[in-house]
Formats: sequence, structure tokens, C-alpha cells
Amino acid sequence: MSDTAHFALDETERRVEALLFAAAEPLSLQDLARRLPEDADVAGAIGALQVRYGGRGVELVCVADRWRFQTAADLAFLMTEEREEQRRLSRAAQETLAIIAYHQPVTRAEIESIRGVQANRGTLDALLELGLIRMRGRRRTPGRPVTFGTTDDFLIHYGLANLADLPGAQEMKGLGLLSLDLPPGFAVPDPLSGMEAEDPLEPGEEPEFHQDFLIEE
Repeated sequence: MSDTAHFALDETERRVEALLFAAAEPLSLQDLARRLPEDADVAGAIGALQVRYGGRGVELVCVADRWRFQTAADLAFLMTEEREEQRRLSRAAQETLAIIAYHQPVTRAEIESIRGVQANRGTLDALLELGLIRMRGRRRTPGRPVTFGTTDDFLIHYGLANLADLPGAQEMKGLGLLSLDLPPGFAVPDPLSGMEAEDPLEPGEEPEFHQDFLIEE
């Protein structure tokens, strides 16, 4: 590598480092490239920064195909503090979120079938309002029911690079995605397989939130 090329990579690395530290949210390679010269080796800079910060108190990680600096997982206990949670998910919301994550795109009727109980409208409203799930589209079946799926905010919140990184049942409990006692017959399928055809939502089909989302089922 020439001195010029080496300098260029070092300078790109410095700029990428500065952008990631200053960003309010994770940035994709495309986000970074838009702020750098056209020939900047963004991927190379990311790789160099991963090596540089590997094992340090702050690490460079990928979440939802975007990059951010965060406290090393083994040091997270240093940052915790006791405080009252205003929007803690109910058990019903945790189980519903897990079902949507692993079965998406999934309809409300399918969620009810998997959980074995009728879905509380407010539970879905809570997950929609928190930005953890979204209305994906409409299933190409009679009645054209709305389908639900997870969002990038879901991946960011649980520190997942993509849906392929979803953990197994035991790990899900550790993340708070599942309560300790699962509904009868609950299984952990592959979230990337078996996706059925669906049509996009029509313009203006926005969710209407209700305030009963803390009611347990």
C-alpha cells in the first residue's frame, strides 16, 4: 500500500470514527459514504475500527445493518441504575412480540392461535406505539388480514444485526423477549423461512392506538 493510500485510509477511519461518535443513532455504510469523499473506503475503515476497538471498554457493533459505538457487553453493569420503568412490557406483550419476531409476517388471528388466547387490541397498540413492530401489509387470503412484523428499532433495542441473529428460546428469556413460562406448544421457528405473499398497505392505513395496553390477558 502506498503512503498516499495508507494516509487516505487513515483519514477515512478518523472521519468515520468521528461520525459514529457524534451520531444520535446507528449509521449504515451508505449513511457514512454520503458524508465522505466519493472514493473513501468506508468498509475498510469500519474493519480497521473494529480491530482497534476490539476488547476495549467501547466497541464498534452492527445492529440492523447499521454501525454504532456502545459499551462492551461485559461492562454494561457499570452503566445501570435503578429507576421506575414507565412503559414496561406486560407478559402478554413480551410473548406477542416474540411470536411476531419469529413468525413474521403474522396476522392477529395467527398470534391468537399460537398463544392460545384472544389477543388484546391494546397489546398490539403498545408494541406499535413503541416502534417495536409495524403493520407490514395484507395477507393474500380471504378477508385480507393485516400482517405484522418487527422494525429496525426492535433490532437496535435488542442489539441484533438482523433477524438471522435472533436467539433460541433460552436466550430470548434472557433478553426479556419471553417470560419464564411459555404458552403450550410454543416453538421457535426460522424467522426467515416460509414468508407468505402479502400486499403493501394502502396509503393512510395507519394504526390507531388505544390506552389499555397494560391490561394482562
